[in-house]
Amino acid sequence: MGLPLQLNEWVGQQLGRAGVVLAPLSGDAGFRRYCRVENSSPPVMAVYAPRATENSELYLAVSGLLAGGGVRVPQVLATDLDQGFLLVEDCGDQLLLPALNSSSADGLYGQALDMLLQMQMINVPEGVIAYYDAQRLWDEMALFPSWFVQNLLGLPFGRNEQTLLDNFFDWLVASALEQPQALVHRDYHARNLMLHAHSDAPNELVTIDFQDALIGPITYDLVSLLRDCYIRWQPERVTKWALAYREKLVKKGKPAGNNEQQFLQWFDLIGLQRHIKVLGIFARLWLRDGKAGYLNDLPLVLHYTMEIAARYPQAADFVEWMQVRVLPACQRQQWWKEIKQ
Repeated sequence: MGLPLQLNEWVGQQLGRAGVVLAPLSGDAGFRRYCRVENSSPPVMAVYAPRATENSELYLAVSGLLAGGGVRVPQVLATDLDQGFLLVEDCGDQLLLPALNSSSADGLYGQALDMLLQMQMINVPEGVIAYYDAQRLWDEMALFPSWFVQNLLGLPFGRNEQTLLDNFFDWLVASALEQPQALVHRDYHARNLMLHAHSDAPNELVTIDFQDALIGPITYDLVSLLRDCYIRWQPERVTKWALAYREKLVKKGKPAGNNEQQFLQWFDLIGLQRHIKVLGIFARLWLRDGKAGYLNDLPLVLHYTMEIAARYPQAADFVEWMQVRVLPACQRQQWWKEIKQ
């Protein structure tokens, strides 16, 4: 999808100068297109978010909520929602992901967890953001049997298998709805957190791609961050970070489960819901949208899915089905690789 010619003219009008040059940046998983405005001071970016596919009104509403709650997001400088144009602060190119290593992780994740806590302390007015209800949770997981199992792997799918997944998905949905509810970014991970390139504060963290936010389970964003689909940490370290976050919630007087065990089970099971959804989404991004890069991330997501499901007797039928039917088909794919323990 190209950029409309009117975008250059509109950006020039907002900046009060002609001959604006836009340098397109590589796209994300959605349909938004980003351009760096060359020779702008302060640095700014133009965004094309077509109305047919992007809800910019919701983006602006969530942006305002987050900024009002002290969460650092790119400032919105100008909008033309009819044309799908936005002018926003340019925070640079430094994603959190490449800055993470064994020695930097504690400090950087500490910042990310502090930002998450700020986000979850925001009181969202009724009606501004939808709820992560049972139907939405279910519909997301339904992407897995259709796009991943049937379309990507080419496996026929029987009625008994659907019943097995129905029971498994019902269990995951019940756990999600049992959790305390808060503002959920829904894609809070190391590719959607940035270290601000132009900030006076060192390592100032900025979050992006929050336009799909909902009111949902309190551990959802936590597991998105700590069991990131693009980087893996040892399970003991993940547990330590997760429980440190629970302590932050408790100190703020927020509900965080009756004990650590309940909190970690919530964390595990919403992680399963998310990773099952992601398997379907990554398959769809390749099959429907031609974005092959996400295939390389499937092995880690499968690893998380099997590693966590194996901890729970309620998931035994799902684990057996995956081992017998799904994983052998995965191992025949070009993208397959073993994830070391």
